Amino acid sequence: MKAMILAAGLGTRLRPLTDDRPKALVEVAGRTLLEITLSRLRQFGVDEVIVNVHHFADMVVDYLTKNGNFGIRIEISREELLLDTGGGLKKASWFFLEDSYKLDEPFILHNVDVLSTIDLGSMLRFHAKQQALATLAVQQRETSRYLLFDEQARLSGRLSGKDQQAEFVNSSQQLQVQALAFSGIHVVSPRLLPLLTEEGAFSIITSYLRLAGQGQRILAFRADEYDWRDLGRMENLAQAEKDLKNKIL
Repeated sequence: MKAMILAAGLGTRLRPLTDDRPKALVEVAGRTLLEITLSRLRQFGVDEVIVNVHHFADMVVDYLTKNGNFGIRIEISREELLLDTGGGLKKASWFFLEDSYKLDEPFILHNVDVLSTIDLGSMLRFHAKQQALATLAVQQRETSRYLLFDEQARLSGRLSGKDQQAEFVNSSQQLQVQALAFSGIHVVSPRLLPLLTEEGAFSIITSYLRLAGQGQRILAFRADEYDWRDLGRMENLAQAEKDLKNKIL
């Protein structure tokens, strides 16, 4: 199975740690974020990964080479200009389209600065059963950016602006919706890739909202029961280190 690790960000929220290294090589409990993410993906059968890089890109390449790519196939997608999540996936789309016999096999899209105990196997099974175009791991927790899902777990819009105004992409404003926090983990069907018509740098959420408005099945996988940490912030690193040592994560 294939996956993409989103690791091209500048990691500005982790300064000064990222003044001399990419976010992917920041260490928690003696292990880099990249190694932790790769290990998690391998647990669920991933054996081919593409990693997008930008900030200190050569350090990531050298690190992977030194560690023998951790025993799996790893490709690198270099971004001279940051392309955001959607643009990054679009640039790397060749990786998921190269084998015609795998075009029906979903892949995992995973932020490098996310640690969780989310059961990716259950998420993959949910995605397949629901015949989703994309499945997003979401939780009921505080965030600055909420996505809206209807009673059938379909993406319906988002809360935007400082006043958190509801922005709907379909007729779900007439239904009951729930605001949920996205966890930076997706399961994606390769048939999504030709539908990414946005150009340059763009958020994958922009594409998801557009496609949901066109009736495509962009669904929520409820992950409330699982532990989750966003390590894009300095204040979360110390807690994550404790969690890893105590085997909570």
